[in-house]
Amino acid sequence: QVQLVESGGGLVQAGGSLRLSCTASGRTFSTYSMGWFRQAPGKEREFVAAISWTGGSTLYADSAKGRFTISRDNAKNTVYLQMNRLQPEDTAVYYCAAGGYSMQSTAYHYWGQGTQVTVSS
Repeated sequence: QVQLVESGGGLVQAGGSLRLSCTASGRTFSTYSMGWFRQAPGKEREFVAAISWTGGSTLYADSAKGRFTISRDNAKNTVYLQMNRLQPEDTAVYYCAAGGYSMQSTAYHYWGQGTQVTVSS
């Protein structure tokens, strides 16, 4: 069992940056690939980024490429999402998830409670 807790969300102006963190409980964090997803009001949850269990491979949604960077520190049981050049359309609840290395939400077994990111224009 893995429990995930996100932090780092907040209100930022367009063009600004935020770094989200997701800390996991349990000793098996390093064996899981990790992903970030987001859900805006009235929209379905969508993939943002994923990182393999070693950290050696990453995946990004087209909307995140060039602006967001996913990374992990297995010694700290933490995965990060650095978000730069934020735009109002990035406003959403951001969730981290543990499981398979995939863009599909169904590949992930454990989910955090989410952290709100709001980008003002």
